[in-house]
Amino acid sequence: MAATNLFVAVFRKILPSPFVIALLLSAFTLLLAVSFGTFPPDTPAWEGTLLAWENGLWNPSLLVFAYQMMLILVLGHVVVLSAPMATLLSKITSLVTNSATAATIVAVSTMLVGFFNWGLGLVFGAILARKVGEHASENGIPINYPLIGACGYLGLLVFNGGISGSAALKASEPGHLADLLGYSGVAGMQNQIPDRIPTSETLFYPANLFVSICLIVFLGGLAYWLGKRAPKTNDSIPEFKKSEVEPESAGENEKMEHAPWLALAFGGVLLAGFFTQYTTELKELSLTPNMLNLFMLALGVVLHGNIASFQKAVSKAIGGTAGILIQFPLYFGIMGVMAGSGLIDAISDFFVSISTDKTYPLFTFISAGLVNIFIPSGGGQWAVQGPIIMQAAQQLNVPFSKALMALAYGDQLTNMMQPFWALPLLAITRLKAAEILPYSLLFMVAGGCIFIFGLLIW
Repeated sequence: MAATNLFVAVFRKILPSPFVIALLLSAFTLLLAVSFGTFPPDTPAWEGTLLAWENGLWNPSLLVFAYQMMLILVLGHVVVLSAPMATLLSKITSLVTNSATAATIVAVSTMLVGFFNWGLGLVFGAILARKVGEHASENGIPINYPLIGACGYLGLLVFNGGISGSAALKASEPGHLADLLGYSGVAGMQNQIPDRIPTSETLFYPANLFVSICLIVFLGGLAYWLGKRAPKTNDSIPEFKKSEVEPESAGENEKMEHAPWLALAFGGVLLAGFFTQYTTELKELSLTPNMLNLFMLALGVVLHGNIASFQKAVSKAIGGTAGILIQFPLYFGIMGVMAGSGLIDAISDFFVSISTDKTYPLFTFISAGLVNIFIPSGGGQWAVQGPIIMQAAQQLNVPFSKALMALAYGDQLTNMMQPFWALPLLAITRLKAAEILPYSLLFMVAGGCIFIFGLLIW
């Protein structure tokens, strides 16, 4: 454990902030593209790189995705700020008696919620970690708060094998695989590949469920072990203010904002719209970002009981998205350069060239983890890397479902060393990336062993 504590101490001193990391990754990617990228003969490398970067920065579909993600985080935070959710979280945190139980409760709860939906898991884990910090501070319980924060980030280590897994859900859409491989309009090719990869062969396949169970059990055990041995950091826990939104008396011109019937009516209409869409359009047990936001908006309005309280909660929650607002375009730019310069193709082709049908899933897993550092988005990575992965799987006679899940596992593994998605958690818990990442890296190593074992027995 002394070696672990030394690693944590050194890591905190050398790791820059998430924004600086995004800037360094952008500069590194631009340099790689200029040096090794592939562009049309009449286009200088520097010009092609800058054009690809600009196209990525302001990609309209990616900007829509960014707004969806920000809404997920804001509305999830709003729900947790409601009085009923505060009561539920208080009951959960009352089970905390020491650092070990705190780490275990946060880790297991976050992974369970993250398995069902990554957005909910991310927000829930962040809020639960903060509530545990508040509980420990108020009751004089010694805990390792950065470890608790890292445990609240573990939903991003299980989500791609769960119900909201981006790649698997997209691949389950009818005709998607043929479109991805460019065969949808080629006569005779449609019969040589499946129309889709059903989730029964990916997310709900026994091997994947086994991997998910192992992650929850073993990482929960690791959290308990670290909680027992990691040094306590109560002196570094920030002073928390009461998280709940306090009610205010209504002025004469604000009666409608404080009227419970208006919140219930509006929330009821939103919930009716959600369940109508869920029962008539949804083909799988999953939620799209738009559906999740509709549900969270309805739930937030209903749980707060009036529009005034809901609006105050939005104002309180929106600050947690500041880092994502400014950093999302930077990563979109990186994604544009990686795709436009052919760097993604080069990375994937290298791993394909050294693979056999036996080793290909493992190399896919490794390459996906590497690409995720530059493209921290499951859906974005599938769109860019998915065609190469599937074409190689077809050539090497590797099951499409296994190749897809190898990519999904690699994508989620390196979330533990890529602080981008930790930004909301850092804002809510008031921790720094350098404080949680040493522990999340330990979880990454343990999770990587589980993923490799799962691919070997698939």
